[in-house]
Amino acid sequence: MKILLTGGGTGGHIYPLAAVVREMRNKYGASVEFSYLGPKDRFCDVVLAREYVKVRHILSGKVRRHLDPIVLMQNAIDAAIKVPLGVLQSFFWLFIANPEIILSKGGYGSFPVAVSARILGIPVFLQESDIVAGLASRKTARYAAAVFVSFPKTEGFLARKMILTGNPIRRELMSGSKEEAAKTFNLKGGRPLILIIGGSQGAQRINDKILDALMELLKEYELIHLTGQKNADQVAKESKIAASAEALDYYHPLGFADERALANAYAAADMIISRAGGGSIFEIAAVKKPSILIPLPESAQNHQLKNAYTYAESGAALVMEENNFTRHLFLEKIHDLLAAPQTLAAMSEAAAQFARPQAAQLIVDHIVNYLNR
Repeated sequence: MKILLTGGGTGGHIYPLAAVVREMRNKYGASVEFSYLGPKDRFCDVVLAREYVKVRHILSGKVRRHLDPIVLMQNAIDAAIKVPLGVLQSFFWLFIANPEIILSKGGYGSFPVAVSARILGIPVFLQESDIVAGLASRKTARYAAAVFVSFPKTEGFLARKMILTGNPIRRELMSGSKEEAAKTFNLKGGRPLILIIGGSQGAQRINDKILDALMELLKEYELIHLTGQKNADQVAKESKIAASAEALDYYHPLGFADERALANAYAAADMIISRAGGGSIFEIAAVKKPSILIPLPESAQNHQLKNAYTYAESGAALVMEENNFTRHLFLEKIHDLLAAPQTLAAMSEAAAQFARPQAAQLIVDHIVNYLNR
């Protein structure tokens, strides 16, 4: 089998593809050949290289939603030059690679590939992590063979095209160890442990709020704080001003956690604070942890807000919108939750009920059935 992957290039696009690659190889071994076609992105290249996926790059354009002259000009250049060139590049590489199917994660980087696939008559399967489909995904879905959706009431697709699978996650994230976490992060122990994940976008504002409340948090709790790589140095410096040296023994900031470290952090955490991308939500659900979700206000079609409230309806999470994200209210919510073991247990059970850890397996089965029909 020859399968070509494509997507927008962020972690939210790449990790689910990696999960599908692993599941496919676990079942079918070396008989499956994977390649990836998308915009140049170092993060994407590193992650997929570890999965032994051949990566090729194309040009692609974004639709930026800010209304100012510079952005309008950038949009015009992308639409008139980058996207058409990306389509030509995609056409060439697809003709050379000759894949049997394409699995698209959506995002601006996938659009030229999807257009070329349609021209060449190559079947496209689409996977959508969020409850509201983005522009590129909505356009691709019109001629996709099927759309694998994560949420039961996903918006933007025809009902007959949708197959509910959940969002593919790496199984390895569910096999973390509290003991390994203690060694990896040099945990002190003896207090509730909170894991804070800022995500690849909007992490700075979460970091600022955590630093603002840091001394109060460290009086009662221990924190693992994933700050985002570009923010790591700044957070480390500011934390030394925000809290005493003694209190900082309970604070563990890190720019980026590799897969094993993240699995261990998930296992050790009593509660998780996170943005509300579909990938994050389904990972949190799979590891059965109570959470407070802070949706990114700038997310396209406000999808993070809708993701968060849909998940919260299950009872697994609380939602704190950014305009209500004040130090006082934030500390109050954390204290109320961590002081209520029965509530935390109920949230953990609700997370387990919401989770769909077999998502990658379901996607693989549908693709293989399609190819074998």
